[in-house]
Amino acid sequence: MTEPEFDAGGVRIERWLRSLTRGGRVLIRDGRLELLTSYGREIDSAPLEQVRISGRYGMRGRAVATLGGTRYLLRLGLAHRAGLLAALRTAQAKSAAERGVLGR
Repeated sequence: MTEPEFDAGGVRIERWLRSLTRGGRVLIRDGRLELLTSYGREIDSAPLEQVRISGRYGMRGRAVATLGGTRYLLRLGLAHRAGLLAALRTAQAKSAAERGVLGR
């Protein structure tokens, strides 16, 4: 396993009105975004091509992550939210570039 490109702990992860974990982790590594419980059990994961993050202006410190069609509300904090958005863009661009090179 490689070093994560993004790692935020203490994240509250919700799915609609249900809290899945109060101290979860969000990781980007090996071309995937992973949502983990506070015990390290996987809630969900998806390849970066199937991930969308919406960080609307009015949602300070929060982001809506869509993994393969399933939406999760992530309560990250302002610094982690900006870091997640930047890391996701970078990782998706890197993944697309690698697929382009390998596909030739």
